[in-house]
Amino acid sequence: MAAQLELVAGSYEQITFGYRVKTGENEWTAKADFTHHAHTASITAVAASERFVVTGSKDETIQLYDMKKRTEHGALLHHEGTITCLEFSGTSHLLSGGEDGLLCVWSTKTWECMKTIRAHKGHVTSLSVHPSGKLALSVGADKTLRTWNLINGRSAFIKNIKHNAHIVRWSPDGDRFVVVVNDKIDIYKLETASVTGTITNPKRISSVKFLNNSILVVAGDDETVRFCDVGKAKWVCEFKAHETRVKALDSLIVDDFCVLLTASNDGFIKMWKMHLKEELESPTLLGEVNTTARLTCLAVWRPSSVQPISDVPSEATTSEELARELAKKKKRIQETTEEVIVEDESKPKKKKKKHGGKKAVKQ
Repeated sequence: MAAQLELVAGSYEQITFGYRVKTGENEWTAKADFTHHAHTASITAVAASERFVVTGSKDETIQLYDMKKRTEHGALLHHEGTITCLEFSGTSHLLSGGEDGLLCVWSTKTWECMKTIRAHKGHVTSLSVHPSGKLALSVGADKTLRTWNLINGRSAFIKNIKHNAHIVRWSPDGDRFVVVVNDKIDIYKLETASVTGTITNPKRISSVKFLNNSILVVAGDDETVRFCDVGKAKWVCEFKAHETRVKALDSLIVDDFCVLLTASNDGFIKMWKMHLKEELESPTLLGEVNTTARLTCLAVWRPSSVQPISDVPSEATTSEELARELAKKKKRIQETTEEVIVEDESKPKKKKKKHGGKKAVKQ
């Protein structure tokens, strides 16, 4: 097996670390590939597409890295305040959220800010793009969960959730999503947009990741990583991953097993092997690397990480039709060729002066 992949992690020390992974059947080794010190404040978010890695920071910038050319690609300047979340929609668009309440849609071809949504009153704390690329969820400091229809550029619906959620994530098939408030996870069904189950973690949750459509892995302010069956809304397995709190999670499927990646305040990134069978067993350690930094975020980059395009019906014209249509889809869809257009759904406000949407170095 010769899977090509790279671990990318951000830190409080303003440095982005890249480690190239050499894979083996029972042991993986991570060797330092690059470090970037382009930010002037701690790094808060990282995301990877087939070609690019992007990092967001408290310095209000998004830094771009071209992983194929192995070069810095410039900075995106649009947000005022900390960049709180970043996520790619296929290979064509990047979505970013910030302390300024804005949700921005960027073209990865030109790196221009195509549209800006005033998504929340207060911080955007988390966002998640539906596997089809047609919907996005966001949560913010205004105690709301908002769904954005990325086809017609409208707000699909707004749900008051009584608390300030700090994480939202779609399941791989897009039938479910989870909303995290402190130590509590609410599990929603897309079709009804209602809570089907709730599970509570012993500590405040720092990161969650769907390993498949039914298993959610959860890290919090302790050294233990736990696995939740979202269909049954119950814990099914747990193990001690680090010596201090686990800050970030990611995963990938390789051959017939899953690799779980964990990053901690102890400076270590660890790679764990596990089989996603009916009776989950604690994962075994494949390898680890000590960054000697206080890690904040983690992503895995693979040049072939984007799945093939699947056909998606496009007859839906209303939010309800779109939700019903997507709920029927069981295939994972990672990329859509449709143009993403998003309008500002906020109440009329005084116009804000335009910021530079791009400051990218052309290679």
